[in-house]
Amino acid sequence: MRKNEWQERSMKFIFMLASLMSVFAVILICLFLFANGIPAMKKIGLINFLFGKEWSPSDTPPAFGILPMIFGSLYVTAGAILIGVPIGIFSAVFLAKACPKSLYKILKLAVDLLAGVPSVVYGFFGMVTIVPFIRNFIGGDGNSILSASILLGIMILPTIIGLTESAIRAVPNEIYENAIALGASSERAMFSVVLPAAKSGVVAGIVLGIGRAIGETMAVIMVAGNQARMPKGILEGVRTLTANIVIEMGYAAELHREALIATGVVLFVFILLINLSFAAFRKEGMK
Repeated sequence: MRKNEWQERSMKFIFMLASLMSVFAVILICLFLFANGIPAMKKIGLINFLFGKEWSPSDTPPAFGILPMIFGSLYVTAGAILIGVPIGIFSAVFLAKACPKSLYKILKLAVDLLAGVPSVVYGFFGMVTIVPFIRNFIGGDGNSILSASILLGIMILPTIIGLTESAIRAVPNEIYENAIALGASSERAMFSVVLPAAKSGVVAGIVLGIGRAIGETMAVIMVAGNQARMPKGILEGVRTLTANIVIEMGYAAELHREALIATGVVLFVFILLINLSFAAFRKEGMK
């Protein structure tokens, strides 16, 4: 066997081993979550667990209803999408097509820096700027769905901007130029021709942004109020699924601990459904 063939086979084996390790890690996570979470759902009752409105582990008997946390996660994530997606897409369009070269490097560096800021730093920023601003000028005590949505909207910007810009740049420039030649304005050519052509990458950025938002913990804990009750408005405090796990796992035991792991199962299913929806959308778009 020649040296080049041996090296090629060796690299193929290494790449295959790395892929199998990734799959094995996912399988282990699934086994751990479902093996520990499903029994808790059976003990509590699936309906009581998913649709119960009371979370009171210390009561007698205890109540483990996660519906307030499900709604809390959905509201905060939806708010982050409403704030982050339009800003992210418009920013990506500007960077890809309209930004002067002298300004591009500065803006691109700023976006990259946003991606590298730790979650706890975002949380501190939200505590000292967003929360007081909402308290003083909008209402409530500041720790609310609105505060968490604004903060998460900022946090998902690097993901959406980066992937959307790459998708736009991947579209052949001839498509844009042909649209201009047919009489379309620059804005119409971009939003009616180029962006639809890049929709796969744009949707990928949005989906990853949603995953970041729904899975974020530390920053949300610091600004959302962490109140395990049904949300009644965007200025009210809320607790998300991730926050519920982090706040109580340190002292939870027995059924309480199992219920928190079952909460992780619900969160895992949410993320899985989002990814499957994106895969189906992408497959449909490729037809």
